[in-house]
Amino acid sequence: MKVKKIHIYLLVATISFVGNKVFAQTEPMYSQYMYNMLGINSAYAGNREATSFNFYQRNQWVGLAGAPKTTSISVDGAFKDKNLGWGLQLYDDRLGVEKADGMNMMLATHIQVSENGILSGGLNMGLMNYRIDLLNVQDRYTPNDPAFYSNFNKWLPSLGLGIYYNTNQFYAGLSIPNALKSRLTALDIIRSGLQKLNSTHIFFTTGYVFNINSDVKIKPSTLIKAVEGAPLEADLNTNVWLRDMIGLGFSYRTGDAMVAMAELQFNENLRIGYAYDITISPLKYYNNGSHELLFRYEVGKNRSKVKSTRYF
Repeated sequence: MKVKKIHIYLLVATISFVGNKVFAQTEPMYSQYMYNMLGINSAYAGNREATSFNFYQRNQWVGLAGAPKTTSISVDGAFKDKNLGWGLQLYDDRLGVEKADGMNMMLATHIQVSENGILSGGLNMGLMNYRIDLLNVQDRYTPNDPAFYSNFNKWLPSLGLGIYYNTNQFYAGLSIPNALKSRLTALDIIRSGLQKLNSTHIFFTTGYVFNINSDVKIKPSTLIKAVEGAPLEADLNTNVWLRDMIGLGFSYRTGDAMVAMAELQFNENLRIGYAYDITISPLKYYNNGSHELLFRYEVGKNRSKVKSTRYF
């Protein structure tokens, strides 16, 4: 009974938060989101029922000074007869003179709602060390502006939430990675204008696996990003898996980039992925594309469960 109550409390709290209007930080971008969903939705923690170690690194807009760089190391797994999931993420996120390092701890509940369907709700809490090197901001409109006389360095709390549903072939998730005011909005010295840059970030993901035959699987998927005050942005993706060993994919990010990606499943435990973004926005004249690397190693897996869900 106690475990069931934990499931209900977590799920109700998550749905309540998702339904509310909140302000969130500017979130990192992921091209290989379909293989790194722990980074965007805490409800995914423990969903694969194996202890999973993940390393992720993205260098965006190579050649452009101050371009975003994100590094993430995470681990997650399941306990309580696979009904609860846990996760831990360490990250380093850089954009121009702005840097953020932190840690997130995640807890998710998994409820069997049909023969093959599982509904999950997740929360993550953490701390972020947020820094801005204001002394090195270039091309200031007013060089002697007192707002740039000193740097900013502060520890800030973070809170994320999400819901996630999956079967053996389908998944859908809705999440808010950080529901607290942080980063730029924490600057007491800069109040107007920057608030709009840190409005609500809501991520919606969904995908389906089509079994063409025993050797070929096709998985279309999408990630829709909604930010208050900005148009919707969508990643439209299709991946083809060959003999459960090689995955080749292509994505179109509306108004921003085209993405080519490849995954290699070396064995039941190790996977390596790579993605290359070709910028199609006006920024294409100032950068040489974006690179992503993804490493996953799993131990203690439930073979029947993980094999059927290895595509997400």
